[in-house]
Amino acid sequence: MKILKENAGPLTNFEVVDFLRSRGAANDPTRVLAPLAPSEFKVYDYLVSTPACSQTRVSIAEFATKCKPYKLTKSEITNIINIRPSSFVEIDPLIENLESRLGESVEEVVELVVQLFSPPENQSNLMNESNELEDIM
Repeated sequence: MKILKENAGPLTNFEVVDFLRSRGAANDPTRVLAPLAPSEFKVYDYLVSTPACSQTRVSIAEFATKCKPYKLTKSEITNIINIRPSSFVEIDPLIENLESRLGESVEEVVELVVQLFSPPENQSNLMNESNELEDIM
């Protein structure tokens, strides 16, 4: 394999999962046949349980395009994609000088995240369980 561009920038969790899948991490349940180190399998196992497993290249590219008017840095966009904040409280630590840079547009960014990235499975399961508990009470 030839390295085209060394240290091209930070990767999203989706890109890491995609890379590990391309190397056979998803196809080897025995963890013996794929040419991966044990640490790579551990990273893969962790990332599969995060929101990265349900993201797509299209949704990530669309999010990056729609964030251009907000003048977010690449690292801020990467952090938002990886963490997938769904409220002001969650997005506040991800963007430097949030109030002065975005002002009222913060809610628009949060809505964009919620719109383009479906909620993670464990979060939707928790929401379903809480709704069931409310129905019981």
